[in-house]
Amino acid sequence: MILNVIVDEQTFPIDVPDSMLSEAENFFQKMDADMAKGWQMSRQWVESPNVLQCCQIAGDKLLTAIEQENQPMIGMMAGYILKRMPGIKSIRLDTTGDMNQTEVEMAGG
Repeated sequence: MILNVIVDEQTFPIDVPDSMLSEAENFFQKMDADMAKGWQMSRQWVESPNVLQCCQIAGDKLLTAIEQENQPMIGMMAGYILKRMPGIKSIRLDTTGDMNQTEVEMAGG
């Protein structure tokens, strides 16, 4: 599956193999459990992040991975977003330091 990741005005199509999406489910569930305990999202504490907020958090980690050229983490974070938001077309990562401004675009939208 392809996730189009937009950073500033540059688009990175990230191809995540279907096999990785299923093989990484335990990792994704651990991420869900960690985030369910609450998460600091930029300046605000979110007690129980919803699916969009969890994907914004993963998007923030994805941005860091892109900046560090950490290919395994890029794949895992893109995979998490694809798995948790079926039908996602693209994610526009916020680069101003406010992960709440990260936007997703669903297919057909």
